[in-house]
Amino acid sequence: MKARRNRYNVKLGKFKIKNWKLKIENQDFNTQLRRRAQFVTRTLQRLLASQQIDSELKEALRYTLISPGKRVRSVLALWCCELVSGEVNHNAEIAAAAIEMVHTYSLVHDDLPAMDDDDLRRGQPTCHKAFGEATAILTGDALLTLAFEILAKEIDESAIAVGLIGELAQAAGPAGMIAGQMADLKAENTEGTEQHLRIIHTNKTAKMFRCAAAMGAIAGGADDNQLKRLCDYGLKIGLAFQIADDILDVCGSSEQLGKTAGKDAKAAKCTYPAVLGMEKSKQLAKELADEAVEVLEPFGAKADLLRQLAMALVERTR
Repeated sequence: MKARRNRYNVKLGKFKIKNWKLKIENQDFNTQLRRRAQFVTRTLQRLLASQQIDSELKEALRYTLISPGKRVRSVLALWCCELVSGEVNHNAEIAAAAIEMVHTYSLVHDDLPAMDDDDLRRGQPTCHKAFGEATAILTGDALLTLAFEILAKEIDESAIAVGLIGELAQAAGPAGMIAGQMADLKAENTEGTEQHLRIIHTNKTAKMFRCAAAMGAIAGGADDNQLKRLCDYGLKIGLAFQIADDILDVCGSSEQLGKTAGKDAKAAKCTYPAVLGMEKSKQLAKELADEAVEVLEPFGAKADLLRQLAMALVERTR
């Protein structure tokens, strides 16, 4: 029987069932998440070490990129690749690093005085507080462009590279994350609606989660149906994640979150708790997580880590 191919012309073989064993049966979800996050951090360190760039800029890149983040988006890319192919391959490793670079760039620029004007990120002073505003701007610029450079240079098949670059550019660009950030700025000090909130957070946050799932699926050689389901899953958990983030900004402490708590209300941001109230916001986040889990039904038990991730994102405390 001929091997199936998807729209990226990648051969699709049978699942490598033995790779699913990996002794994960006796390891809890948090252990798996932590280990994959550490794997991403090592990849980022290796890629950054290979760059021949200004020493001060390199230190700022290292400071922001290697800081103790959750790595949720990049781990999502790895797990989606593993789901459809049975293993984490080199292309998924690079895809995970690229999406982490773009996510980190967005945090560096979000924290700038002209944007959210924040002093704390991932439990340490923000980049512009540690290195100055000009260096922080350049650090964000460098991270964004470096993400696309590694995809262009490191991915081992041109069709896959084009697919990954297209997904990331669309999710992070003016019809994705930038659109969400612009809408978020314009919504300050206004009476928001649930529909407006969904537009803001789908663009600002959920599309990057969708992108992470898509990039992992493409790297793993997903067929079109698998790709669509994982994209739907990513979009739903991304929106649920943002709702949980809005809730934590109200309920959490700066020490707990690793960033300044209560800043949304102070800046008169349009958030789910502000528009819908706390209980309805919690209910909506849970409904989205449940819907994400339902999307994974055809994958069977192999998608259990993704099911646990959906629930963990809405139940998190940081």
